Amino acid sequence: MSQGEAGEVTTTPLQKSAAPTRDRRSRVWAGLVEVALVLGLYVAYSLTRLVADDSMAPALERARDLLHFERWLGLDLEAGLNQLFVDQSWLGLAGSFYYATAHYLVTGIALIWLWRRGPTAYLPARRALMLATAIALVLYVLLPMAPPRMIDGYVDVLQLSSAHGWWGGEASAPRGLGGYTNQLAAFPSMHAGWALWVAWVVQREARSRVLRALAWTHALVTSLVIVGTGNHWVLDAVVGWAAVVAAVVALRPMRLPRPTRRAAPAPSGPPPDPSWSTSAAG
Repeated sequence: MSQGEAGEVTTTPLQKSAAPTRDRRSRVWAGLVEVALVLGLYVAYSLTRLVADDSMAPALERARDLLHFERWLGLDLEAGLNQLFVDQSWLGLAGSFYYATAHYLVTGIALIWLWRRGPTAYLPARRALMLATAIALVLYVLLPMAPPRMIDGYVDVLQLSSAHGWWGGEASAPRGLGGYTNQLAAFPSMHAGWALWVAWVVQREARSRVLRALAWTHALVTSLVIVGTGNHWVLDAVVGWAAVVAAVVALRPMRLPRPTRRAAPAPSGPPPDPSWSTSAAG
């Protein structure tokens, strides 16, 4: 910066060009930090395999108790949906692709979209996603639960369709990587939880009714798919939703205020001479 004749501080062209460069660098650095946080969350999920009890007998017993409770509530929809996905092979294949893909793809797209909208949109949403996932990780460790596909009478639809996709016979993990997944991390379902999170952020940030409808459709389809493919119980989805709602409510006091748009100041001085526009048009 330099000082003009009247003592005014002016900015040199070099300083003006350096400011956007610093902004880009800080934004790139912030983006790398966010990627590290997401990777850290995935590592935390993977580590649950090491600390969670992998005994099958108690996990199966908890699953049967949960099913008994669902029957008492009238929510035992798993058998009918699972059979539908088996009988209609196209539905089973489509559901398998959806289960193995949309969970990561749609959530990732939503995060990038929020990031581009700025911190007031991104930070509260990312905090809610991480807190909800942390709640789920604690429950995975405390309450290992067998999914329906491990219970007699239910079919593993992804295993049936594995020849047509990249996943193997162990959940939605790519072939050869099934041993790195926690097969008893069924309660709660974060497929359902993350899908509800997507619906919430789109409802909050988007103005398009079509986009909002698509987000809620994603949440509904995800819930049907996770049950129909035999990967989750109905109450797994309900508790996954509850984890997201609890995270959103708990973090509400930390929500950043949205910037207010200030009205443009009225121009001072006499109105412009119409001859300027005439000469410019010519």
